[in-house]
Amino acid sequence: MKHLKENKSLIFLTGFMGSGKSTVGPILANTIGYHFIDLDVLIEKNEKQKISHIFEAEGETKFRMLERDTLKQILNNTATIVSLGGGTVTNDETLNLVKHHGVLVYLKSDVEHIYQRLKTKSDRPMLRDDDGKLLDGDNLIKKIEMLLSTREKFYNQADVVVTTDDKKIGYTIDELAKKLSPYID
Repeated sequence: MKHLKENKSLIFLTGFMGSGKSTVGPILANTIGYHFIDLDVLIEKNEKQKISHIFEAEGETKFRMLERDTLKQILNNTATIVSLGGGTVTNDETLNLVKHHGVLVYLKSDVEHIYQRLKTKSDRPMLRDDDGKLLDGDNLIKKIEMLLSTREKFYNQADVVVTTDDKKIGYTIDELAKKLSPYID
């Protein structure tokens, strides 16, 4: 059984946008008696602006730097579940920070389920075209496929993988709690 080192009791949730990180995170935290932090919410609080505005005004590279810096601020927390952004672990430095400081959990979802969850969302900067217009239909599916194919090699480095497709949230929480028990006992 793999156990966390002393003061490494962080659980990081990764996965594509729409995979359930922000929904599952607080419920899982409550279930296992952990705190919960949504990294995107913390960034917006610190920067006093929405993620979409940061992307628009500063670009993805600047956002990823802010994301990494914000993540570093919480690495000394204990007994905490952290919901990461969908692209947080796509940088080797950030992925190594996460894996060194806790357990990485991949909430896996397929393209069709992601599409169904995101097709009505307007607050996702990565799902816009070069002119800033929201993608829809086949263009949205193609963008999801492209992003997922480039991110999956990072997601698959997770310590724990749970599929969230066609599963009631209670079952997902139960499966996660069971798979995480060796890390938190």
